Amino acid sequence: MTVSARSSCRVDLAGGTLDIWPLYLNHPGAVTVNFAVDCFTHCKVSPAPGPTIKLRSLDMKSAESYASLDKLLENPSPKLRIHAWVVRHFAPWLRDRGGFEFETRSESPAGAGISGSSSLLITSVGAFNRLCGTRYSLEKIREVAQNIEAQVIRVPTGAQDYYPALYGGVSAIELGVAGISRKAVAVDPDDLDQRIVLAYTGVPRNSGINNWEVTKAYIDGDKAVHRNFSRISAIAQGMRAALEKADWPEAARLLREEWRFRRTNAPGITTPLIDRLIAATRTRGARAAKVCGAGGGGCVFFLVDRGAKDRVSAAIADAGATVLPVKVAPHGVRVKTSR
Repeated sequence: MTVSARSSCRVDLAGGTLDIWPLYLNHPGAVTVNFAVDCFTHCKVSPAPGPTIKLRSLDMKSAESYASLDKLLENPSPKLRIHAWVVRHFAPWLRDRGGFEFETRSESPAGAGISGSSSLLITSVGAFNRLCGTRYSLEKIREVAQNIEAQVIRVPTGAQDYYPALYGGVSAIELGVAGISRKAVAVDPDDLDQRIVLAYTGVPRNSGINNWEVTKAYIDGDKAVHRNFSRISAIAQGMRAALEKADWPEAARLLREEWRFRRTNAPGITTPLIDRLIAATRTRGARAAKVCGAGGGGCVFFLVDRGAKDRVSAAIADAGATVLPVKVAPHGVRVKTSR
């Protein structure tokens, strides 16, 4: 049996980094708001002769091969760490299945800040869940994917990045003592599509390091970071309400405020190019902008007036960045089988 899967990347609007445990526990009503975009990650797991296991990333142009599952498990430093750690988790269910090829492809640029690695893990765990018959629920797939990513990057990870890949659409991820839950936000996707522009700066960033610096400052008792996250939590709650009402002027105001507070959390969240992009698009119809993910490079999201996408995109290109043509992805992870 061959199993293939795909899931979407995401753009975060407000409340990011609060989704890292235990930060949100100190902010009652904490929520993260984001939406899925039609920039996908893909995975295919197919039979291979004998006990051989082949791992391949098409976008990274990297591959490695093992004579058996045991040989893979013995390797402490695989080249394709996400692939190897997914196989490690499912190893008990793979022992009697013989060899296989595990191939992935990501449409997201490296280090773009739109959760390409989290999407890839949802895609991969979803595929192996079907292959191995483990019958994980969507929430269990999220938990396994998030824990594997923490193993790979070796710092805490947030929960929000996995939900757009699981469900698609616009999400409010509620974070509290009782746990984490995802609620759909009813937004007209065609209207939203006319208001979003996503730019890639061409500079990859390391979200694990940036998020860990902010988390550590928070846990160490940095009062300024605490105050900023209290404000970011309130902004995220307001953003959810603005989207539910399709109040775009208020959503833009909150996005500007979120970015103003977030950029003070840690050095390196913004860059000169990011600042230039935001300044260059301000008179072309962009009402607000912020970096995606932890910042330091990657992608910048612009909330624009209806009819202004072309003008804003031209200003971005003139400033030296690349526009990624994305729309809201309405569906979550999709898994298919064939023989």
